[in-house]
Amino acid sequence: MTVSEYEAVFLPAGTRDGAQLWTPTDLARGPWSPDAMHGGAPAALLARAVEGHDPGPAHFVVRLTIDLLRPVPLVPVSIHARTTRPGRKVQWVEATMVADGVEVARAHGLRLRTDPDLELPLPDLAAPSVVPWSESKPFAIRFEGKDNRVSTDGFWDVVETRIARGSWVDPGSSTVWFRLKLPICAGETPSPLQRAAAAADFGNGVSSELPRGEFLFINADLSIHLYRHPVGEWVAVDGISSLNPAGIGVAACTLHDETGPFGRSLQSLSMRPASL
Repeated sequence: MTVSEYEAVFLPAGTRDGAQLWTPTDLARGPWSPDAMHGGAPAALLARAVEGHDPGPAHFVVRLTIDLLRPVPLVPVSIHARTTRPGRKVQWVEATMVADGVEVARAHGLRLRTDPDLELPLPDLAAPSVVPWSESKPFAIRFEGKDNRVSTDGFWDVVETRIARGSWVDPGSSTVWFRLKLPICAGETPSPLQRAAAAADFGNGVSSELPRGEFLFINADLSIHLYRHPVGEWVAVDGISSLNPAGIGVAACTLHDETGPFGRSLQSLSMRPASL
């Protein structure tokens, strides 16, 4: 199927025991297994749950940490959200994703109250520090080598991508712009937080320091810190990875929109040769 034939990444499937059920389309698929989701799909769906649960004065998600407890299967999932620490100024929210009766991913959100009447004496904002998306080179994400993408759809098809710096193919840090072509959830416009979460999970690919196709660098988590919401549809991920020869790494990224940086993301990486 072409992307235009899909309605969204996830389709609503009713509720069960008070939890929303979602059926993933093939666009939720990741590169590591044809039967598992790309991390960006559950990250965006959990972001939706964290920002929408128990609305109140403490509504701005300043930190979102997602733990991918195991490969998320490409099957219907349920989302359970709860407030773990209520508060008018500071609030913690937890959301879990369950597939086939097993918890597969969990999100912890820290939400703070904003005060639109404040006028803090901030320094002048820096000019955008990355090449604008409109001046960047379009390209399509492909996966090479042992885990080469087969003739199936996946989350890489959901995003339009443009290279602002570096290369997706060659090892080394780079800067890539991402734009969601479709909603995460059918019938809904992706929120700024959902756009940030979907793009940020590509950080390990944006910042790969090892030859793509010869090595796997799978993230076990994703942590996003925001001090404002991204403006517009495009999110740039400017990343660099730090590696340990024993197979551990960290991908650190700065997140940008068309007006400048708005947050940062971190991923813990498990690395190994693709032949193992």
